[in-house]
Order: sequence, then structure tokens, then C-alpha cells
Amino acid sequence: MLILRSLSVLAALLAAPAGALTLTGQARIVDGDTIVVAGERIRLFGIDAPELRQRCDPSGRNWECGVWAAQVLAKLAARGVLKCEALDRDRYGCTVARCTAAGRDIGAEMVRQGAAAAYVQYSLDYVTLEATAKAELRGLWSGAVTAPADYRKIAKRQPAPEGCAIKGNINTKGKRIYHMPGQRDYDATRISVAKGEAFFCSEADAQAAGFRAAKR
Repeated sequence: MLILRSLSVLAALLAAPAGALTLTGQARIVDGDTIVVAGERIRLFGIDAPELRQRCDPSGRNWECGVWAAQVLAKLAARGVLKCEALDRDRYGCTVARCTAAGRDIGAEMVRQGAAAAYVQYSLDYVTLEATAKAELRGLWSGAVTAPADYRKIAKRQPAPEGCAIKGNINTKGKRIYHMPGQRDYDATRISVAKGEAFFCSEADAQAAGFRAAKR
């Protein structure tokens, strides 16, 4: 997680009485669309950024777009006093808020720079900005990208095909490693077909696809 120091944050929380609750102090960047301040988890309204572990353009650059999006958010939030107007709470209990830094909507800036998509399921506010970013091949749109919502679905636990329980995983450094049932990280490993990961029926198949055995 990225940490921003000496940052003042004003959040109008739905749970607070009229006049809102003011939070000041250190803020943490969780990922490209989520921050935490004074223990309050805030989800930026109207945008959907890549998950922190997500990689983009598996056919080419295979770059850490999730980490990059979080870095872009950190720079935007560090421009000045961060002010967040609470609009809702999501199903996980997070505050959904529109936040500004130095008077500029950081959600809009994330979409403008191609670091997040417009979350059209909840808002159409940033659709035009996304269309412009795509047309100009900014950020995520410079190559192939799996929509964050689709990535989350793919990343959920998947049952291994019968007789093919070996998990071929691509880590954040782009290394291809396969995990056998019973190994330390086997249960925690999720397979993302969009990233080029796969289940294998034998070690020979995994090795032929360029994966090496996990050490533990």
C-alpha cells in the first residue's frame, strides 16, 4: 500500500449528523480507487480502477497496471488538501465519496489519465472522459486490458478441471510458476485466464508452457 503523509482529509460521512464528520491525518492508498483515512475506508465514486495485482496487455507489455493506477492516485491525492463528500455506502460497508484535491475531482482525473474506467453501473459522470482517454490511448487504453469488474470475476476461486489440478500462476514480476496440490501457496493461488494463467494436467504440460515448479 502507498502512504501519503502530511495530508488533511475532510469526509462527509453518511453516518454522521448534519455538519459532517471531519477526518484529518495520514491517508493510505489501497488501490487505484480506494483510500483509507482515520480508519475510514473510502471508495471513489463513479470509477473502477484495476485491482492492485492486475496486469494489463497480456499479449504484449504485460505491465503492472494495478500498481501503476495506485501510484497515479497517490500523486493526484498529494496535490493538496483532500476533501471527500460522502454519497453512499457500498455493500461492503465502505463510504462511497467524491473526492477533490486542490479543488480538482480526483476521480475525474483518474479517468482522464486512463488510470481508471468510468463505473457505468453506478454513474455516467465520467463516460465522456473515458471515451477521450480511449481515443488518445492513454494509460490502460494503450493496449489490451480486462475490465476491472471482469478481472474480479475471473480471479475468484475456480474449481480445477478433473485430473488437471496443477495451477500455473504468473506473479507480479511476470515469472511463470506452477503449484502442485499440497504446496504452501496452492490454496491461495487464483487462476486468471485473462493473464495467461492456466490449470495443467501434468508437470510436463506446465513446463512445456514455460512454467517452472514452485520451490515450496
